[in-house]
Amino acid sequence: MSDAAPAGFPVYASGNTDSPRAVIVLQEAFGVNDHIRDVADRFSDEGYLAVAPQLFHRDGSPEVPYDDFPSTMPFMANLTKQGLTNDLNATTDFLATLGFRAPNIAAVGFCMGGTVSFFAATLGTIGAAASFYGGGVATGRFGLPPLIELAADLQSPWLGLYGDLDQSIPVDQVEALRAATASTSVDTEIVRYQDGKHGFHCDARPDAFNEVAATDAYAHALAFFAEHLSDK
Repeated sequence: MSDAAPAGFPVYASGNTDSPRAVIVLQEAFGVNDHIRDVADRFSDEGYLAVAPQLFHRDGSPEVPYDDFPSTMPFMANLTKQGLTNDLNATTDFLATLGFRAPNIAAVGFCMGGTVSFFAATLGTIGAAASFYGGGVATGRFGLPPLIELAADLQSPWLGLYGDLDQSIPVDQVEALRAATASTSVDTEIVRYQDGKHGFHCDARPDAFNEVAATDAYAHALAFFAEHLSDK
């Protein structure tokens, strides 16, 4: 487990390079912090090589406290479609040097990273993706189109995990995304959690964490990846 710059920018890596599958763990708006590193470690415990690229590396890879969301805004404002494309491609190119091919690689993202994970599933470079409460559903973010429009470009199976109490992603938007993704040629699934708030998976955020939803959503992600990824 280490921080390194194998993709040309800092990446937190956890696990063994001889693992049969890899997962790209995409950060929240608060950076590659203790929680994201812990998530990467959890995936490595499941037999994955997990890598968490620093999407804010152009701003020095900051970590922002959970109670200081306004400080994240300038960093998110600096994200662009081209920059995200470059970072995702650099990460999968790095994994390729270790012997991983697209069918062996998953992406999982949280909050901001959930949006980026959805975008990663449009690039044809991974085998499956999961988004925990990824926003930008009806209004584009980070230079990306709204997810309901981007859905037509999906090339990899995608799983969406959303909370009904998420004030930033209304249920009607989640259902619109369900309809948009269901009409694509790849397998898609959306799971809603009645008692889930935004950030329900993050045990470092007591005001949002929901253990029941978090446990079930993580199990869903593992099962989805097991179904859709190759280990050869």
